[in-house]
Amino acid sequence: MGRGDGRLSHDLLPGEKGPQDACGVFGVWAPGEEVAKLAYFGLYALQHRGQESAGIAVSTGSSIVVLKDMGLVSQVFKESDLETLRGHLAVGHTRYSTTGGSTWANAQPTFRSTADGHLALAHNGNLTNTAELARVVSGLPQPDADPRRPETAISATNDTDLIAAMLASDPDLSLEEAAARVFPQLRGAYSLVFMDETTLYAARDPQGIRPLVLGRLDRGWVVASETAALDIVGASLVREVEPGELLVIDEHGLRSSRFAPAEPKGCVFEYVYLARPDTRIAGRSVHAARVALGKQLAKEAPVEADLVIPVPESGTPAAIGYAQGSGIPYGVGLVKNSYVGRTFIQPSQTIRQLGIRLKLNPLREVIAGQRLVVVDDSIVRGNTQRALVRMLREAGAAEVHVRISSPPVKWPCFYGIDFASPAELVANGLSIDEVRQSIGADSLAYVSLEGMIAASEQAPERLCTACFTGEYPVPLPEESGLGKHLLEGLASRVRRDGDGSTAARTDVEGVPVGLPGGAADALTRP
Repeated sequence: MGRGDGRLSHDLLPGEKGPQDACGVFGVWAPGEEVAKLAYFGLYALQHRGQESAGIAVSTGSSIVVLKDMGLVSQVFKESDLETLRGHLAVGHTRYSTTGGSTWANAQPTFRSTADGHLALAHNGNLTNTAELARVVSGLPQPDADPRRPETAISATNDTDLIAAMLASDPDLSLEEAAARVFPQLRGAYSLVFMDETTLYAARDPQGIRPLVLGRLDRGWVVASETAALDIVGASLVREVEPGELLVIDEHGLRSSRFAPAEPKGCVFEYVYLARPDTRIAGRSVHAARVALGKQLAKEAPVEADLVIPVPESGTPAAIGYAQGSGIPYGVGLVKNSYVGRTFIQPSQTIRQLGIRLKLNPLREVIAGQRLVVVDDSIVRGNTQRALVRMLREAGAAEVHVRISSPPVKWPCFYGIDFASPAELVANGLSIDEVRQSIGADSLAYVSLEGMIAASEQAPERLCTACFTGEYPVPLPEESGLGKHLLEGLASRVRRDGDGSTAARTDVEGVPVGLPGGAADALTRP
C-alpha cells in the first residue's frame, strides 16, 4: 500500500497488519575494524524487528556522526555512505514505532549534547511511564529541583528521546553516572545501546522484557538484540545482558554494574514470532521452540487430515512440528513471493481485490482434494486467515483446519509490540468457535498457554504473557498516560516535513540548525 510520505510499503492485505516489534539495536566497539559496515550487517540481520527507519552513529574518538533515514537498511545506506563513517565504535538501529509516529524526526539513533561531549542512543522496547518522564524533561519545576540551576525545557516526541534527554541533563555527572541515576526511574521495556565519543554502553530493564546479548570479536565487542546479528558479523556469543545490568566498554575493557535487581519477565512472543528462528534466547533455540510448539499443538488439537502446510515463513517451524507430532505428511501448499517485501507499488483496484495473492499463491496440484491443516503463528484481526481459507477452498481444498501456535491474543502490549487495538483483536470478545466461523475454517485450535510456556523451556514466572493473559509484569498508568502519540501533542521541536528523500547526517562539530535531536546539517539525496 502507498504511504503518505511517497515511499513504498506493503501489507499482506490492505489495512491488515500483524504484530510488529518496536526495534532492533546493535552496538560495536572494535578499534581497527570497519565498524560502520559491521553495524550495517548487524542491522541487516535485525531488519525483521523494524522496517520503518534505520540509522547508524559512528565515533572517531573526537566526534560522532549519525546517518539515519526512513526506509529499510538497504535503502538508507549506500556503500559510499559507509565508507565515510569512520571510527572505532558505532551504534545502529532499525525502528518500528510504538511511541512517537513513523517520521524522520523519530528515527534513531537519537543524538544529544552532554556536558562533556555528545550522546547517540538506540532503544528497543517501550516505556510505560512516559507521561511522568515527560514532566521531568519538560522544564516544569520539580519538588526537589536545585534552585541554583535554571530549568531548561527539552521537548521530545518519543520515549527514546526522553531517555537521551535525561541522560544528558545533569552537567555534573558523567554519562555512566547519569545512567546509574536515570535507569531506575524508567518503567517498562528498554534494551539500550548507546555511546559517547569513546565508550560503548548497553543496558537492559530489570525485567529483561526485550532481548539483548553480548558478543566477542577478535578485536572488540558487540551488543545486539539477537544472537543472529552476532553470527552475521562473526562475533561469538558471550552471554545475555542481564536484566538491570549496565555494561561499559572502552579502551580499558568491559565492566559491569547493576542499577536494579533482576526480576526476569522475558517476552514469550519472541519465541512464537518476533525473533529470527536462528536466534537463541535464554539458551533456547527459537527454531526448536517453534517446532516444539507445533508438536504440542498436534497433541492438544489433533485432526484427521491429509497434509500439513505452513503459512510461510513464520508458520513453517510449527508446521514441521505439527507434522512430526501428528504423523500427517508435511507439504508446501503456499508459495511466497519473497520479493514483494515492503516495496511493491500500491495495487490497482483489480489487483487489490485479489488481496493476499500478491504475497501468497496456492499450489493447486498439491492441495486440490486434500484435507489441510494450515499452521500459523497467531491471529490478530483475522483478515489474513479469512483470505487464506477462502483462497485454499477456491484452489480445491476439501477441508481447511487452522492451527495456531500461540494462545488467542486478547490484550495489547505496552512493552514494545504494536498489536492491533483491543477492539480490533478478533479473539477479544469472540469465542474460539465464533472466530472459526469468522474466518470460514472447518476447525480452529490454538496451543494452550501451558503448552506455549513449556515449548520455551523457561520457568513460567520468568516470562511475560500479558498479550495472552492480561497480566502485566510492570504496572501501567491510567489510560491517559498511554498511547503511541502521547508526546507529539506536547512537542515544540522544529520538524522537517520530509518526503522520504532526506537523510540526516549529524556531526558534533557542526552548528545546530534546528533539526531534531541536535542534528547539525542535512544531506539531501538526488
